[in-house]
Amino acid sequence: MGASYLLFTLTFALVFYVLGATFVESLVNYRSWRFIGESEFKNYHRAIGRRVIPLVVLPFVLSVALTIALVPLHPSLIPVWSLWLSLIVDLIAIVVSVVFQIPLQLEFDRNGKSSPALERLIAIEWIRNAAHCFNAVLFVWMMMRLSVRFA
Repeated sequence: MGASYLLFTLTFALVFYVLGATFVESLVNYRSWRFIGESEFKNYHRAIGRRVIPLVVLPFVLSVALTIALVPLHPSLIPVWSLWLSLIVDLIAIVVSVVFQIPLQLEFDRNGKSSPALERLIAIEWIRNAAHCFNAVLFVWMMMRLSVRFA
């Protein structure tokens, strides 16, 4: 197995890690915020926010960087267009984060709990989740193309 296969496998694993991490973040964490009292919320949000960076954001950034690295270094059985499509889908997740989620998260840090802001965060999260799901399905398709070589 060559370096391109190893790079792809690592990227594949990170794509699925990010999918799981973002699902826990959005489907478990965000929805649980409804039950945190207003006086505790600001401290809670700041504490958990510091953990999100190394556990969700950095793995996502690394998966994007590895996907970029795969463009010139991809295994021959993986079409380069599928990697570009993956990067477009990643860009959708980035835009949703930068335009909607990060400003709302900063609002929570500044002002504490806001039910309307929380509901906006939850309402927009499906777009980022859909992007991560599509990317995971795309990577499964790419992995299936590679599995033909080893069958």
